[in-house]
Amino acid sequence: MQMLLQCSSSSTALGKTVENSEVTQEEIVLPRKKTWDKLAVLQTLASTVKRDPTAAHYMFQDDPFLIPRNAANARLYSLSKEAGKNAAKYIIKQFPQYFDKTFAEPNIPCLMPETLTPQIEGVSEEALKERIHLRRVKDSVDLFDQLVQAGTPVSLETTNSLLDLLCFYGGGESTPEKEKEQKEDLEEPGVNASEQKAPKRQFQRGSQSSGSRWRENNNAERIFKIMPERNAHSYCTMIRGMVKHGASAKAYDVYMDLLNERHKGKCLTCGLLSSRRQLADVHTFNALITAVPYLKERFLERWELAKVFLNHMAQQEVQPNLLTFNALLKTLRKCGGVGRSMALPVVKEMEALGIEPSLATYDHLLFIFYRGVDLSSPGIILEVLDDVQKRSFTPQDPDDANFFATAMQVCCDLKDIKLAYRLNKAMEKGDNWKFLDMDRLNAYWSKFFSLLCMMEQIDVVLKWYKEMSLSVFYPTPKNILDLLQALDTANHLEVVPSVWEDMKQMGFGRRHDLLEELLSLMSRERHPEEIQLAFAKCAEDIKAFHEQTGREQTPLDWTGSALGHVALLFSRVGRTQDAWSMMERFQQINRIPTDQVMDEFLTCAKQTNSPDEAIKLVKLAASLDLPSSQRLKSRTEKEFELSEKQKKTLESIKSDSDSSDSDSDSDRD
Repeated sequence: MQMLLQCSSSSTALGKTVENSEVTQEEIVLPRKKTWDKLAVLQTLASTVKRDPTAAHYMFQDDPFLIPRNAANARLYSLSKEAGKNAAKYIIKQFPQYFDKTFAEPNIPCLMPETLTPQIEGVSEEALKERIHLRRVKDSVDLFDQLVQAGTPVSLETTNSLLDLLCFYGGGESTPEKEKEQKEDLEEPGVNASEQKAPKRQFQRGSQSSGSRWRENNNAERIFKIMPERNAHSYCTMIRGMVKHGASAKAYDVYMDLLNERHKGKCLTCGLLSSRRQLADVHTFNALITAVPYLKERFLERWELAKVFLNHMAQQEVQPNLLTFNALLKTLRKCGGVGRSMALPVVKEMEALGIEPSLATYDHLLFIFYRGVDLSSPGIILEVLDDVQKRSFTPQDPDDANFFATAMQVCCDLKDIKLAYRLNKAMEKGDNWKFLDMDRLNAYWSKFFSLLCMMEQIDVVLKWYKEMSLSVFYPTPKNILDLLQALDTANHLEVVPSVWEDMKQMGFGRRHDLLEELLSLMSRERHPEEIQLAFAKCAEDIKAFHEQTGREQTPLDWTGSALGHVALLFSRVGRTQDAWSMMERFQQINRIPTDQVMDEFLTCAKQTNSPDEAIKLVKLAASLDLPSSQRLKSRTEKEFELSEKQKKTLESIKSDSDSSDSDSDSDRD
């Protein structure tokens, strides 16, 4: 207390001193200490970085040899990277003894390999729990069988955990192939087919076209049958596992067994008698609704069965979630006209429950309303884009990743570039772009670019092409074809040589369809000399591709049109010898050059003062018995200064028709 008084008196004296000295100072306010977010600095730095349009995707190594040239390479490299990760996990799992030492300083456990070697020895329930936790399927099943044979009771909770593991992997050992779920497409394209049967293939109840991956009497079924007691969790696990691995009919039978257990009067969850009790959880009902198209053949029957499951949810007081409505919409995708009539009421019910749609919800809606119907008007996609543009989505459903590619396909079918721009803006909002993996990203941009080539001005098309090509996406051969046609429509053929350079970089230099289109555009009409020289350089590259023979490359066959185009391009820049080398190939491949090709070559020979090449052309036309041989011969006599020897050579040239006429005259005599 005395110290506080002393401080107070000293501060008073100091105040008087300041007043007496009449020194005025502004009050100094110390700023509060700012509490920075851990990522604030990184986010600020990231906001200052602009995307490099020449850089490859971040997932690829910064090595020119490992930068993809086209979509096929990008997919191969990305899969190779994932395969490398899986290989590393496999090595660590199979040989854990080589990874038991930690050299990192400091040691960060989350970055270190997990301990996958069982620590508990012997035959006990604790050892079984450990192996289930480590996902060692075969070891878990073997240990469970040993416990049963020894008469050791296994608790219901542990048995259910084992069932969870077996149903997740389909009753077998965990492998990457079994973890990857195969997708199935039972969507029907009919417009007024609500009462029709599925026309695509013969329907088999509970089967999928890829075949059931659930083996008959596998370990999951065997253990489920020998369980001394089962609860709702046991049934639900079996149902979800069977649906996941393609045994929809068996899943439905297990669900019916679950209902029969309820009617016996005993609650499977608590073991007490109850008139109203929850048997299946929401995830089980979601799986059953997803399996509906494989259980019923007619579209209306599918919808009726889905309603049965929804009524059971209401009776058991199971609250539906987002995945419930998405599963219902996914089933309606496979219900033809019934699906189109019931999709919007389902969405309204979803909104009434306060459940926000995910991207998968919108994806199912677009598929229902735009697959196999007349696309004369935008329709529901306008409302969908209004909602999507307002939000930055987070992953909630595996089908969320399909939305942007589906929506862009709808924009392409509608030929509406404004809708595509709106969709692209929504994709770039927040973290929405993360829903596009490598394959979907390339499909999205490929469709968008094709639509740009069809609907936009050429300057806009070229701007997008320069910014996106080989960085955001890898153009497909169809994209290059669309770009060439857009350049032709806008009469901007001076850009064709740069497109050819990109084609070589992307590995499209040996595709006949692209080469024919490219050569056709360059040779169709004459251009200024500078452009013609660039075209001739492209023709030289194309000639080199045809003559290139590598160990892993088959020879690229010449076509008559390609030979004619290349000969024209060489002739227009005065490259007489190169043009003649093309003309000689017509006879080798048994093709006929057009009159335009021969006239252009003769004009080139005149400009370069090459009468010998002109005489060779007349000989070629005569040997091919072309009607134009006499016309070419007359032009050569009039337009060239020939020596006596050359005149005699030209006079001696007779076509096969002339020879046959002379022979017939001699026969008459």
